[in-house]
Amino acid sequence: MDKKVRIGIIGTGGISHAHMRPYMSYGDVEVVAACDIVPGKAREFLDKYELTKAPDFESCHEMLKAVEMDGVSVCTYNTTHAECVIAALEAGVHVLCEKPMSFTLREAADMVVASKKAKKILTIGFQPRYDFWRKKVDSIIASGALGKVYYIQSGGGRRRGIPSGTFVDKEKAGYGCLGDIGCYSIDECLHAVGYPKPLTVSAVATNYFGTNPKYWPDPENFSVDDFSVALVRMEGDVTFIFKQSWAMHADSLGDTLWLGTEGAIKVKNSFDELNKPSRVMYYTDVDGNQVDSAVLASYPFDAYMAPAEGDIFYAKMRAFVDAVKTNGPAPVPGEEILHNQAILDGIYRSALSGSEVEIDIPNISL
Repeated sequence: MDKKVRIGIIGTGGISHAHMRPYMSYGDVEVVAACDIVPGKAREFLDKYELTKAPDFESCHEMLKAVEMDGVSVCTYNTTHAECVIAALEAGVHVLCEKPMSFTLREAADMVVASKKAKKILTIGFQPRYDFWRKKVDSIIASGALGKVYYIQSGGGRRRGIPSGTFVDKEKAGYGCLGDIGCYSIDECLHAVGYPKPLTVSAVATNYFGTNPKYWPDPENFSVDDFSVALVRMEGDVTFIFKQSWAMHADSLGDTLWLGTEGAIKVKNSFDELNKPSRVMYYTDVDGNQVDSAVLASYPFDAYMAPAEGDIFYAKMRAFVDAVKTNGPAPVPGEEILHNQAILDGIYRSALSGSEVEIDIPNISL
């Protein structure tokens, strides 16, 4: 594909600007249209980037019919992801969908089926996959050095970090911290081990902070979770402990951990923005001796430049554009993230019912 990649933007809220900035910096991309259900919002968005000739719409269906494009970024709120993604795929357009993939598991499965039918890319916006340290940890685990991984736990969480707007509106977001940052935790923990199939989930979700005026200015309109925990049983005798928080009285919910029969990896939770090497630890036995090692940085060497991790959001957008140019494969395939969505869906249903639930992943074969 020698011509510029023609991109449309579906939804022009806050996250759309994080998509637009990389697109505008690429010489091989042209943003040709944008749409938003709020009258005038898409026009204001395009004008901000001096795209005065690019048409604006109030419907993604209208935009997809009126403008020829190669790909779209779906940046709408969570509960409309499926509708917009499927519309774009059925129009023969490649799709980068922001996280979480959707609200329900059924929606996610329908999105994957639509991608298969259209033979178009469906990639999900998980930019942490491009983090330097994340790739290092993934490579160690994927190498088999840990033996059989039988226990995984997520860590982190925010002491105070409740976002505003549609993030806290159940009708639009569906999930709270579970979908906003919980989907990242699930991907961090399970991508390196090949996303084993989840079988059952027992979960609890609360919103003690978002519904308290002491901690949130508009508690009457806070209708999602701000804390969630779960026990997920998975195929292959793998146990996954999930924890996530937008607000709590603690600095951390713990470290991220993979336990294997031959070794373990721990990513220490830290507020160290520099990601110092000691943050990642490797534990194993050598000739009967217990060995605890810090995983050291090994950046690609260039004598004329300082080590740099790069911008992971730009890397995500670049990967999508390159995939569009070659017609695939998808950088973060929707089919893979189906298991991520199954866990989100299971946690949501279990917390709502107050009991363990089974996960039944829909058939996505054509």
